Amino acid sequence: MSGKVYLVGAGPGDPELLTVKAERAIREADVILYDELIGDGLKEMLKRTKAELIDVGKRAGQHKKRQDEINRLLVEHAKKGKTVVRIKGGDPFVFGRGGEEAEYLAKHRIRFEVVPGITSAIAVPAYAGIPVTHRNCDPAFVIITGREAKGNERLNWEALAKLNATIVILMGVSKLRENTEKLIRYGKNPDTPVAIIQDGTTERQKVVIGRLAEIADIAEQEGVRPPAVIVVGDVVKLRDLLKDFICFHNPKS
Repeated sequence: MSGKVYLVGAGPGDPELLTVKAERAIREADVILYDELIGDGLKEMLKRTKAELIDVGKRAGQHKKRQDEINRLLVEHAKKGKTVVRIKGGDPFVFGRGGEEAEYLAKHRIRFEVVPGITSAIAVPAYAGIPVTHRNCDPAFVIITGREAKGNERLNWEALAKLNATIVILMGVSKLRENTEKLIRYGKNPDTPVAIIQDGTTERQKVVIGRLAEIADIAEQEGVRPPAVIVVGDVVKLRDLLKDFICFHNPKS
């Protein structure tokens, strides 16, 4: 009889944001396939399990395993009757390719369970003192990827620029200048506040603030690098009031 696959979200980095259900799945796993951005604390936790650990981490331009290889490994181990955990940063269904993995498992008649994680799109700004919604600011927020596959660009930047919505951009550092220029070109106010939160929810968290028209220059000067979450909208102004009072406990790995 085939085993079972858990598609698990690890949250944005702080190990205390791991859900109880995710922790149980990790403890019961025979095999764990884990991503690069699950956080140092969680990587240490994985080493203390009985499971076989397979590093399938991905960074821009650097993939230890291709997605098709990851898909095949999930099926291969499950067909041996093993309990398999596929764990990734944030939530598996928010730009985590969890949907593709679920589809592949279903096509191969493998049972799976989704364990949602706390998405970095909400948690990282929150840790930086930026609520993604506020009744005195834009009445909606949208989450986009800042790095669409070449030749498969589908995002309507003109429509996005005209929305009265806070924009949260994931995986957007490498194309920050290009994307901010598109927003301005299509009508977004160049004075719109922007925050970039690097290594959010961890002890290495770094926050860079600026206007839409200048944030790419500021990010270069500050040496901003992935992983980072970008927030575009008036909610960024709330950080001035909240930053000196917001605090969190992040245990060191």
